[in-house]
Amino acid sequence: MNLQLHKTKNQKIDSEIIISGSKSESNRLLILQQLFSEIKIHNLSDSDDTHHLQEALSSDSEIADIGHAGTAMRFLTAFFATQEGETKVLQGSDRMHNRPIEILVNALRDLGADIEYVEKEGYPPLKIKGKKFLKEKVAINGNVSSQYISALMLIAPSLKNGLEIQLEGKVTSVPYIKMTLALLHQVGVEAIFEGNSIKIQPKENISEQDIIVESDWSSASYFYSLIALSKIGSSVKLSAYKKDSLQGDSCLARIYQHFGVVTSFEENSIILIKEKEHSTEVLIEDLKNAPDIAQTIAVTCFGLGVACDLSGLHTLKIKETDRLEALREELTKLGAEINVTNETLHLKKSEIIHENVEITTYNDHRMAMAFSPLALKVLIVILNAEVVTKSYRNFWNDMQQVGIETREIK
Repeated sequence: MNLQLHKTKNQKIDSEIIISGSKSESNRLLILQQLFSEIKIHNLSDSDDTHHLQEALSSDSEIADIGHAGTAMRFLTAFFATQEGETKVLQGSDRMHNRPIEILVNALRDLGADIEYVEKEGYPPLKIKGKKFLKEKVAINGNVSSQYISALMLIAPSLKNGLEIQLEGKVTSVPYIKMTLALLHQVGVEAIFEGNSIKIQPKENISEQDIIVESDWSSASYFYSLIALSKIGSSVKLSAYKKDSLQGDSCLARIYQHFGVVTSFEENSIILIKEKEHSTEVLIEDLKNAPDIAQTIAVTCFGLGVACDLSGLHTLKIKETDRLEALREELTKLGAEINVTNETLHLKKSEIIHENVEITTYNDHRMAMAFSPLALKVLIVILNAEVVTKSYRNFWNDMQQVGIETREIK
């Protein structure tokens, strides 16, 4: 499905949107629910990733196909490795079979896991034979996807002696590790993260509890971009959000102040208001703790004619696509002067935005959603627009609600 986008009205944006639960929190809680049946989860993410994870956990089939869901691949690899007597073949899309997983597999093998590569060494699909782990200590590089580390943390309470994880070198994506830690604490598991060491105690049972998942801050980023690109006085109310969020992407509230967007926190929601024009000529941000919002920020800067220097982006090379190269390619089509390295993005100030450009999405939901707010500036076409369902199934309906008209084209 290809969609042509343009704004339907010239007046200020004034809308209220309900966004489903955080994918990151939902997927962690679903694994913990397998360990502790006393957990009841509310406001689960409606993303494809979470649906794939639920299906894999509930299916009796020996084959679990998780599509493009990277989080599901990492978390399930660790979980199935601990399920004694069970065998699972964990597979996904072609892109998933080219996303490395060797670091996690090696760590699990060090603990005693029985995992084989079905096709290519170091990559899915995997054949996993569940075993009892005998070791209680493991080392893993801290400068890798935090999902590898969280995958180990989530299975730790089910191990006889718990688990001590030693993080080697510089640790990145710390907020996602802290999110996992906070959820372990919330369900009653003793866990400590000090320096480069994580220690998690075993736990057999917990008290019954209902957990409400906070809405996804990554999904909120696209509305931050819309308000930043809109007229002064525009606003949107988003629910359900917390001021003391576990999600690293909540740094959006601070970053978008540079673009004149003020965030007001209410009891269960946030209100984004465009109070003034942007106050910066060059945005400089280290996004090592929130790499998923890099695409949104880069497109916002381009739409506002602001230069930016973004760093801490090394994990974007192994996402659904090479997101840095994808950004370079698509922003260049629109008229940007942009350079990327393996971990940085440099965008020059530009006054030109080419109209009716077709944005290739590379099977990446965030490419489709990040570029959509530019419809407030020019007519734009999003190719394979259905990819948004990976994290945000209702995205295009919500775009229409805030004044972006969508028309399907061939």
